[in-house]
Amino acid sequence: MTKINVVGIGYRPFDKRAREIILASEIILASKRLFEVFKGYKEYEEVKDKIKVINNVEETINFIRAEVQKYGSAQTKDFRASELLNFRSIVLLASGDPTFFGIGRRAVREFGKEIVEILPDLSSIQIAFSRIKESWDNAFLMSLHGGPDPEKRRRLPYELDDIPYLLQRHNKIAILTDKENNPATIAKEMLKSSAFNPQPSASKMFVCERLGYPDENITEATPEEIAGMLFAEPNVVILKNEKPPSMSFPLVGNPSELPEEPKKDCGQAAMTEDVRFGLTEDEIMHSRGLITKDEVRAVTIHKLRLPQKGVLWDIGAGSGSVSIEAAKLYPELKVFAVEKNEEQIKNIKENRIKFDATNIEIIKGQAPDVLKNIPVPDRVFVGGSGGTIKDIIEFVNSKISSGIVVINAITIETLNEAIKSLENKGFAVEVSEVSVSRSKTVSGKRHMSALNPVFIITGVKQ
Repeated sequence: MTKINVVGIGYRPFDKRAREIILASEIILASKRLFEVFKGYKEYEEVKDKIKVINNVEETINFIRAEVQKYGSAQTKDFRASELLNFRSIVLLASGDPTFFGIGRRAVREFGKEIVEILPDLSSIQIAFSRIKESWDNAFLMSLHGGPDPEKRRRLPYELDDIPYLLQRHNKIAILTDKENNPATIAKEMLKSSAFNPQPSASKMFVCERLGYPDENITEATPEEIAGMLFAEPNVVILKNEKPPSMSFPLVGNPSELPEEPKKDCGQAAMTEDVRFGLTEDEIMHSRGLITKDEVRAVTIHKLRLPQKGVLWDIGAGSGSVSIEAAKLYPELKVFAVEKNEEQIKNIKENRIKFDATNIEIIKGQAPDVLKNIPVPDRVFVGGSGGTIKDIIEFVNSKISSGIVVINAITIETLNEAIKSLENKGFAVEVSEVSVSRSKTVSGKRHMSALNPVFIITGVKQ
């Protein structure tokens, strides 16, 4: 029978139980880096002949799986050290706390809680905060460690370009890094963002290199300074916001030059905190003119009749202009901006930071597929459907018993399909056509220039 023991190492000697398990083990699995770390433990000489170095997570898991299949699994939850003699004990060495973004989670998922025991060391984040003499009970913890193989990097809950937004919501962020998402790259991402421009020095960065090694080093500097530096691996980064974080809702689960300064015009007053409605297209970051025009956006939000609190789905959010206006109008409204285009998602992220709209959550992907696991909406706006308007309406109808759906359409085909689909699901439907003309000066005289008309379809279900 096989017992799997995931043992954290790196920062302190083994306690009695971990030592007994190490000495009684049949096989000890380690990566190349952890093998070098383990050489510093006094138990190493006694067990060095049992060590097998596998420097790949998938190969390690496959090796353990073969052992379990060969010898069977020990289906009991509690083991005394003396009982290990009755089992084939495999030790998997892990860095720090195996359950903190570590292999402990994978081991439990693959082999089950019944045969896996986890014996943690301190985590690198605990050590890092102790080194800089800061508390970490109010820190946001995240990992950018996606794995060594770029082709097989796992998808992380938060990505590099989410950091400026997260730092608006939290005073401190602790980040597990890797070669690709290193301290300099993190600093450059902060400098890119409008949240730190023109005063990126409002934030401090701490880079904690090679914690627990003899050449351990701690660097405290500004993002501008860190962006031009190189650091030894492994390392972790701690970001500290010198400004208080924005009020926020609970969380649901690229180096380049600085962007140009946003243009300032008569609409710049909308950037002030006392103005919540009336953002202009020039103020909202967008691509190739793909934005809900100001006048259309105003009518759309009016038709939505947004509640003070609740949930809004903005499907096909584009640049996020409707989400931004709604979020600023009603800070207690939870807004889910659903968008599949990567360029537009970057725009939404920048706009979310720029306008401090921390009650917006971005959902990546095609509706209605990505709508399944987000809270039921009180209001739904569809700015872009990608040809799936019928499926979207059908899905929304399955989720709500009452509410308002507003759809913007520019083609007769989308208009007809939206009306038919809403009415088939029992919505009372009305349609407005918004035709906007704007003045432009030609040869010193004002002329009116028409924009494309937009159909605004409102479906109400009570």
